[in-house]
Amino acid sequence: MFDGSEDAYGGVVVEMKEPMDSEPFASVLRASLLQWTQQGKKGIWIKLPIELAYLVEPTVKQGFRYHHAEPSYLMLVKWIPKTSDTLPPNASHRVGIGAFVMNDMGEVLVVQEKDGKFKGTGVWKFPTGVVEEGEVLHEAAIREVKEEAGIEAEFLEVLAFRQSLKSFFGKSDLFFVCMLKPLSLNILKQDSEIKAATWIRLEEYIAQPFIQKYEQFKLIANICLEKKRNKYTGFTIVPTTSAFSTKRTHLYLHKEDLNSLN
Repeated sequence: MFDGSEDAYGGVVVEMKEPMDSEPFASVLRASLLQWTQQGKKGIWIKLPIELAYLVEPTVKQGFRYHHAEPSYLMLVKWIPKTSDTLPPNASHRVGIGAFVMNDMGEVLVVQEKDGKFKGTGVWKFPTGVVEEGEVLHEAAIREVKEEAGIEAEFLEVLAFRQSLKSFFGKSDLFFVCMLKPLSLNILKQDSEIKAATWIRLEEYIAQPFIQKYEQFKLIANICLEKKRNKYTGFTIVPTTSAFSTKRTHLYLHKEDLNSLN
């Protein structure tokens, strides 16, 4: 029988690490499934490192299905009870950021991309990017500004966010507009992805025909303009802890409003 660790929901997680021929693997898996069924286990998870990808076929033949894949492994799962499958689905969202970086002169940091949907359009846009696995949202904004334009920056607020459905390989997309304060002004653009980077007046950015044409971009631009006029309040960071572990987490909220209630 395979050794596995119990999860918090009456299931078992098996992490295959050592090579094993397909036939013995299938035999042990059948025996293990019989035992787990008798024990009343629910979801059975089999984690196969990429080196053991040849075990996918015998695992699937025992009623397992794909759950998710990462660069180094594939996770398969099987629901044992004759009840509705309540296993959580794979992650459904990708998270991205857009960085509104404004200096003391009211100028904003903008870039033109070499590739992607903005290639060859001449549109000046905010630095953008995807939050990496294990990365905190505001740290991703700081990193993207540094990578694309060589500007050191300090995170201030989340100004707005939007959700779009079925955006990336069928996944939803969450995009957070973050305001940052530049700690340096000299631009050193990323040659591999960025065609040009510069500082321009916020009003000049907003006046671009592309920004005025599309409602979403126009709304975000207007939020940034109201922020420049000190007529808009975004969400700042409050470090906290998780309810079920010692991991540090972050709440994004109207801190000034919270302080007024204390």
